[in-house]
Amino acid sequence: MTEEINMALEEAKDQMSQAISHLTTELQKIRAGKANPSMLDSVTVDYYGSPTALSQVANVNTLDARTITVQPWEKSMLDEIAKGIINSNLGLNPQNNGEVVIINIPVLTEERRKDLVKKAKAEGENAKVSVRNQRKEANDYLKGLKDDGLAEDLVKRGEEEVQKIVDTYTKKIDDLIALKEKDIMTV
Repeated sequence: MTEEINMALEEAKDQMSQAISHLTTELQKIRAGKANPSMLDSVTVDYYGSPTALSQVANVNTLDARTITVQPWEKSMLDEIAKGIINSNLGLNPQNNGEVVIINIPVLTEERRKDLVKKAKAEGENAKVSVRNQRKEANDYLKGLKDDGLAEDLVKRGEEEVQKIVDTYTKKIDDLIALKEKDIMTV
């Protein structure tokens, strides 16, 4: 195949890999009833007037499967950390004991688990849409090469390669969603 086709395939792979990375990040935000420090990755706190990531002002650890502790580097940050966790809309209720912020992760109800599975599947569908958009862009580029005089059989072969790549990434997305669904539904 020509260099232009190979470049188009590589670009499509890169974009699809980014869709997988984004999906992985989004799935980590969906809690499965088990305490995980990454649940607080999106939390920002007011650190002397500027919004700062929680991980830059405190240590975030798990005490056990249902408890996250946040140990600030400065005790004066305890109230700001608690406020930041509440404002993050994660549905968590932090408790400040004067030393650390303790977050008890509630047990998920069956209904809530099903809602979280739906949310995970929606994120998976968004990733698949992104992959399909990349397929369309790659195929449009290949058709443009055909219009510029590239042999039709090379274009067809390129489109087949694009479809193989799409199938691979779609399978990866399905696998990630199945894994997350199993994680969420495990009591």
